[in-house]
Amino acid sequence: VFSKIFSHEALESYLPKIQLVIKDTLRAWSSNPEPINVYHEAQKLTFRMAIRVLLGFRIPDEELGRLFEVYQQFVENVFSLPVDLPFSGYRRGIRARETLQKGLEKAIQEKLQNTQGKDYADALDILIESGKEHGKELTMQELKDGTLELIFAAYATTASASTSLIMQLLKHPRVLEKLREELRSKGILHNGCICEGSLRLDNISSLHYLDCVIKEVLRLFTPISGGYRTVLQTFELDGFQIPKGWSVMYSIRDTHDTAPVFKDVDVFDPDRFGQGRSEDKDGRFHYLPFGGGVRTCLGKHLAKLFLKALAIELASTSRFELATRTFPRITLVPVVHPVDGLKVKFFGLDSNQNEILTGTDAMLGATV
Repeated sequence: VFSKIFSHEALESYLPKIQLVIKDTLRAWSSNPEPINVYHEAQKLTFRMAIRVLLGFRIPDEELGRLFEVYQQFVENVFSLPVDLPFSGYRRGIRARETLQKGLEKAIQEKLQNTQGKDYADALDILIESGKEHGKELTMQELKDGTLELIFAAYATTASASTSLIMQLLKHPRVLEKLREELRSKGILHNGCICEGSLRLDNISSLHYLDCVIKEVLRLFTPISGGYRTVLQTFELDGFQIPKGWSVMYSIRDTHDTAPVFKDVDVFDPDRFGQGRSEDKDGRFHYLPFGGGVRTCLGKHLAKLFLKALAIELASTSRFELATRTFPRITLVPVVHPVDGLKVKFFGLDSNQNEILTGTDAMLGATV
């Protein structure tokens, strides 16, 4: 059922809505006279994308802001020790979940009652219809669990990757300029504006350098460290016998750091994924930011589409610079993110400007 939510047809219908959410967010960032905390704002962005695009909820902005705060409290206490005492993280998490589910139930009921003006089928629509097709209408509790699962899956990892993307574009202005050159050559960027109707799924798929940039961000800054599997059949690995039924953890980061196919592993180099080198093509399991096998991440295509749409907007309609003297330290838990969130000042582009800064001016505008 969930695989239908991330099909090619579904992604095509989500794309215009994703663009709209990103445009509105970047406009808000640019209108802020103070530098923003990119990681915190990226969390808000991915939460808004999940609510507005994936679930199709028409929640007012003020109420959406309150729901986001409750959701953050829920996420912060997900891994608390199960000790149900007053003021414990466990109790705070339980209360946040209860409040969150009340808000979701209200939104679901309003959605079920108001089907007017829908121009696309969102993930919740697909979930509901799939249940009916299998002769089982989903209960309200199942719908609440499904929506919470979708929000959770779209939230932290995408916010992490979005923050890493912005930080690497700041660190490497030539990469940003090369992205703009590709957008111009494909007829997507013209006179500082994205040409109307140019951002379709097939057009975005044709942007090879953009694909390389996103791949390199996910190689060097994979949001999560690894995954778990259960051994189905006893096997041997490097002389060690791994018994059936054991749990095995595989490390994505260590795989990327030690894979022999990657040269200069600590260097941010999108060209390593270009046609001339294709370092990820030599072997199946050297590059696995979304895991591998039958349990690979279902939402990987949506995540990459979101990151590509964000990169296109950043390269086309934004000017931004680091607001601190140095780049922040990176922490790996619970997902990869800058310790202080990455402070960046965004500038709005005047509508009279013919084109976004290029060449040396672009490099100066993208650094301190």
